Amino acid sequence: MQLKATKYALDNQIATITLSRPQRMNAWTGRMHTEYRWLLEQAEKDPEVRVIVVTGEGRAFCAGADSGALEGHAAKGEYDSGIREKLARPGWGVRPEFDHPYAFHFGLTKPTIGALNGAAAGIGLVLACFLDIRFAARGAKFTTAHGRLNLPAEAGLSWLLPRIVGLGRANELLYTSRPFFAEEAERIGLVNALCEPEELLAHTYRFAGELLTNVSPRSLQETKRQIYTDQHRDIGSAVRDADQLVLDMVKEPAFSEGVAALVQRRTPNWPRAAKQR
Repeated sequence: MQLKATKYALDNQIATITLSRPQRMNAWTGRMHTEYRWLLEQAEKDPEVRVIVVTGEGRAFCAGADSGALEGHAAKGEYDSGIREKLARPGWGVRPEFDHPYAFHFGLTKPTIGALNGAAAGIGLVLACFLDIRFAARGAKFTTAHGRLNLPAEAGLSWLLPRIVGLGRANELLYTSRPFFAEEAERIGLVNALCEPEELLAHTYRFAGELLTNVSPRSLQETKRQIYTDQHRDIGSAVRDADQLVLDMVKEPAFSEGVAALVQRRTPNWPRAAKQR
């Protein structure tokens, strides 16, 4: 696929997807949506990729839906996604609940990390929230935005945001659509850490590198699957499956390597995880 609204790079087992319409603050379009899903699918299928980083080019992460597209919706009196090509389906087929736009992030086998370099509004904030971990540049501005446009909470944010920051805080942000900054986002748990803007990507890559070094690929893959699967079922099922996974995974070479590295006080040499889904 020819990339017009995104960029892709792979270095040291870390894939970076960059939203790249800096002249429009990386505003979301049908083309960007199409490219983003295609790139996620490439990263998911590539055995050399173990971690996926998502960031924006320029001074914004994603300022929400492109204002030109919004004007078009208003003029037509109906919504047009702007998507003209068949969409890739990364993460599909794991659970029916995940086989939907943005929810497909939960079906990926690899962790996703957001490096929120600037503003994230509307669908841009939705995208950030569907990533597993978020780091933000100090001063970055966020808003749910939908209320000021006579829209509902978008793309499952009404389900997801309360699970990240708690019901009361989520209600306030969703009801008011007020702007808030990265410092508040860090305080309420929406972002994991704050960075100076010029240090954001370096911090993100250091964190990703620690995952690559310290955590076995198979453990990371299964832990991610457990987290999002267990959001949709009862505690008994979670315990039962965790117990079975322990019995299965202690038989694998990565367990023996982890034990040996612990005893010998050295860095593990992890075998590559086989895709289990």
